[in-house]
Amino acid sequence: MTRIIILFLSISVSSIASSQSGIENVYMFSYFKGNGDGLHYAYSNDGYTWKALFDDSIVLRPALSKDKLMRDPCIIRGGDGKFHMVWTVSWSDKGIGYASSPDLVNWSAQKYIPVMEYEPTATNAWAPEITYDPKKKRYLIYWASTIPGRFLQKDTSAEGGKNNHRIYYVTTKDFKKFSKTKLLYDPGFSVIDASILKDNSRYVMFLKNETRSPVEKNLRVAFAKKLTGPYTNPGSPITGSYWAEGPSVLRIGGQCIVYFDKYRDHVYGAVTSADLINWTDISDKIKMPKGIRHGSVFIITQKEFQKLSGIK
Repeated sequence: MTRIIILFLSISVSSIASSQSGIENVYMFSYFKGNGDGLHYAYSNDGYTWKALFDDSIVLRPALSKDKLMRDPCIIRGGDGKFHMVWTVSWSDKGIGYASSPDLVNWSAQKYIPVMEYEPTATNAWAPEITYDPKKKRYLIYWASTIPGRFLQKDTSAEGGKNNHRIYYVTTKDFKKFSKTKLLYDPGFSVIDASILKDNSRYVMFLKNETRSPVEKNLRVAFAKKLTGPYTNPGSPITGSYWAEGPSVLRIGGQCIVYFDKYRDHVYGAVTSADLINWTDISDKIKMPKGIRHGSVFIITQKEFQKLSGIK
């Protein structure tokens, strides 16, 4: 469950990020290492060369679930100005982790959100992300889960033969009360690692096709008029013949850069596009910290970065 990271103009601190000026702002990347050791940060001034912050040390260690993992950390800046983070706490638990911070260092107590507890046979809750809806002043939290037998699964070999991942969601205004869990996206195949971008009057979902036989394991794009859909059928792959996952977004100079994890090759890759239709692979042009895994891109100001880098 690693992720593609995309660079796009936006105000969120999530897999999707944006910027008005590369001089006034600093690009940040939240990630984990190993099997889910904790929260790490990297930073960049140009979106291509990323350097680990705090000597690549762990900023926040996981404290939730029997597995105590912190995988796929997604951070956004909320409507309240705080940073909000969700993450995968386990390979098999039915909930996700949540915490908030005013400065990216001092985090609140970690909270377990039981998003799939209502489904007795659900097997997991993977790679959650958050998108803030300023009009409704609420947050959309979405993730991938398998419910055995719920969907017809043509690809019986996908991730062990039992997984039929679909994207589900809840909404909240305060991270205390949550709506009932609903289905967000069913593309007709096992899908994980959804990441949603607001693009003018439409929403763009980047996602991973998990199909293993015949092999897909690539990233695709779907569109919708509303944040909660319905989303279109996914288009053709935007990544190559390698296995890729974990999208996150940022736009620089009119180009949308999508970073992703070539997890079988143990390296990060990236593709870029000016229209979200025609994509060019620029994996050879980016430099990421060694061992970096699935995370999210977001933006902070130079003033915030100076304070952050001086705290540790």
